[in-house]
Amino acid sequence: MAPEREYDVIVLGVGGMGSAAVYHLARRGVDVLGIERFDVPHANGSSHGITRIIRRAYYEHPSYIPLIERAYDLWDDLAEETGRPVVHRTGSVDAAPAGDVVFEGSLRSCEEYDIPHEVLTGAELAERFPGYRLPEDYRALYQPDGGFVVPEQAIVGHVEAAQAAGAEVRARERVADWAETADGGVRVETDRGTYRADRLVLAAGAWNDKFADELSGLAVPERQVLAWFQPETPATFRPENFPVWNVSVPEGRFYGLPVYDVPGFKLGKYHHRDEEVDPDDWNRDLEPEDERLLREFTAKYFPDAAGPTMRLATCMFTNSPDEHFILDTLSDHPQVAVGAGFSGHGFKFASVIGEILADLALDGETDHPIDMFALDRFN
Repeated sequence: MAPEREYDVIVLGVGGMGSAAVYHLARRGVDVLGIERFDVPHANGSSHGITRIIRRAYYEHPSYIPLIERAYDLWDDLAEETGRPVVHRTGSVDAAPAGDVVFEGSLRSCEEYDIPHEVLTGAELAERFPGYRLPEDYRALYQPDGGFVVPEQAIVGHVEAAQAAGAEVRARERVADWAETADGGVRVETDRGTYRADRLVLAAGAWNDKFADELSGLAVPERQVLAWFQPETPATFRPENFPVWNVSVPEGRFYGLPVYDVPGFKLGKYHHRDEEVDPDDWNRDLEPEDERLLREFTAKYFPDAAGPTMRLATCMFTNSPDEHFILDTLSDHPQVAVGAGFSGHGFKFASVIGEILADLALDGETDHPIDMFALDRFN
């Protein structure tokens, strides 16, 4: 049997969060190994899809604002370092009936943190951005710095920069289990070998709860579907003419992005059909109902975009009970840092979450404001 290889830190999962953690650890001179079960990048989890929304206005909770500000800075730093543009600014729209959290929460976050914004009616929104056809009395918050992150490029950029700083990344290697060693470190068993480290980072997305009993029921995978429909007027839905959006309507809460790299207007519905899944055994096939509910929404609220289907794709959300992140160390294993439960709105933060996970792995704490993401809030 080959001898165990030793590292300072091992990161399980090299998707959005894991690749960023490997990058930040390597930049600090840490001897780090990243292990990915699939390809780098891959389309089996939550870190793919060509475009992912980023927005400064944050209706989920104002506490996210300091993190998103840091995330923007780190994305820009990564682009400068690698030459890979990561963030594309289109503006962002959060729209809903007056009194709905999507609008009111976004407005509150902008007012509390002095973020530039405009408030528009549904009619004013359609006049400025003709692709939108929301009810005239809806309220829309427009923030000019919103846009999208290109996830596959972000992952590749983090990995290439991490490798340049000395990190080792191993893809197509399945982790069987990990255990604490007698000296307080960790041993990781894979289908290709055994590795040892002083610290461990769990960034395995939908598979995280398979590696930590403490996450059982707290990081639950859910089937999600995305659609790309060809617009009748493509120019209307190009990034320079069409902001990313989140809207709350009677049919549910939906989100979408402009045409980019696929000849279609992209959208999805939060908690698509409320299907909790096992990430090792779930339905990745597309069904007529998946397309129907997304097409009916598009025909009603973005009718000029409801042309032929260009693409359908599945992915997974991994939801926490309150839909806020989990960023902490395990109570019984303080040498293990965890990033989990990103609940369908985490990728935009991946750059700063990697920094946080590096802090937690090395120091057990971070200067970033993450108290609301502690594991013990569920006790």
